[in-house]
Amino acid sequence: MPATIRDVARLAGVSPSTVSRALSMPEMVNAATRARVAAAVEQLGYQPNRAARGLITGRTGNIGLVVPDLANPFFAGVAKGVQARARRYDVAVFVADTDEDASAEVGLVRALSKQVDGLILCSPRASDSDLSAIAQDTNVVLVNRTAEGVPGVTYDNEEGMQQAVAHLVALGHRRIGWVGGPVTSWSTQHRSIGLSNALHDHGAELARVGSFAPTYEGGMAAADQAVATGATAVVTYNDLVAIGLLARLHARGISVPGDISVVGVDDIAMSRMARPALTTVRLPKQEAGRIAVELLLAVLDDPEADTATGGTLHGELIVRDSTGPAPRPHDRPNERARPSE
Repeated sequence: MPATIRDVARLAGVSPSTVSRALSMPEMVNAATRARVAAAVEQLGYQPNRAARGLITGRTGNIGLVVPDLANPFFAGVAKGVQARARRYDVAVFVADTDEDASAEVGLVRALSKQVDGLILCSPRASDSDLSAIAQDTNVVLVNRTAEGVPGVTYDNEEGMQQAVAHLVALGHRRIGWVGGPVTSWSTQHRSIGLSNALHDHGAELARVGSFAPTYEGGMAAADQAVATGATAVVTYNDLVAIGLLARLHARGISVPGDISVVGVDDIAMSRMARPALTTVRLPKQEAGRIAVELLLAVLDDPEADTATGGTLHGELIVRDSTGPAPRPHDRPNERARPSE
C-alpha cells in the first residue's frame, strides 16, 4: 500500500499539517523539521496526491508546451526534454501544435493558459508585441526565441552558421546558397544574418534562394531554384528541408556532394539516415526543453525572481557525407547544361 501523509508525519515525529506545509510552503517550516520530513518522504517513497496538493498551493500541477509542428522531429526532441524534466517534479505537460499558423497561435495559447500554471512556447511565430501581451496574462518561457521581458533559452544560430560556412569555404566553395524557412521565424532571421556575415568575413558570395515551408516538401520545392543560382553548396533552414532537397537533386541526377554540397540544421535522427548522410549543425534540443522547465518552475515559485534568461546554447557542426570539395567550374551541373562556345 502506498505511503500516506500520516505515515510520513508519524516517521518524522510531526503532524500531518506540518508535512503538508513542509512540502508545499517550505519557507514556513524550520530547517530541522524540513530535513526530518524530507528524510521520511525519501524512506517511505511518499508521492503527494496531485489534487490535494493543488488545493494547498492553488496550482494545477500542469504546464503547457506549444510548438509550431509536432511532425517536425526538432520539436519532438524539445518536447522529450520538457517531459523528462517535468516528470522529475511530478508536473504534467499538455502539448499543443499550432500547425505553423501564426494567426491561430495567440488564440491557442490563451485557451491553453486557462488549464495550466504556465506555458513554454517553442519557436513561436507570434509577434513580439503579442508575446509580451501574453506574458502579462500568464507565466511564459520561450525556447529559441527572444521577446523583451519574457524569460527564455535560445540557440546561438549565428555561431552555427559561422561553423557551416567555415567548413564549406575550407572545401573550396565560394558561392553558397541559402534556403530560408518561414518569414515569421526568429531562427530564419538570425541564421540568415549569421550566414551573410560569415560569408562576408570569408570573402564568399551568398545566393538567396527564398523562404520555404520548413518541411521535406519545402526542400523539394527549393531544389531547382537552388541549382539555378549556380551555388556549389547550399545551407538550409533545417534538416527536413535539406533532406527534401537531397531527394529532388537525386531525382534530377545531380550528385551530392560531387556537384553540390548540402548542409542542414538541427541534427534530427533522419539526418543520419539520409543518402548521403547529412552534414548538419547539431542543436541540443532536449537540453533546451529541460532548461525551459526549470525556468518556468522558477517563475512559478517566485514571479519577482531574476529569471530573465536560461542562457544561450551552442550548436556543433557534424560533418557527414553530403559535403565535399567544390566541383571545378566545368564539372558543375549548370555548366554541363550549357552548349560549348
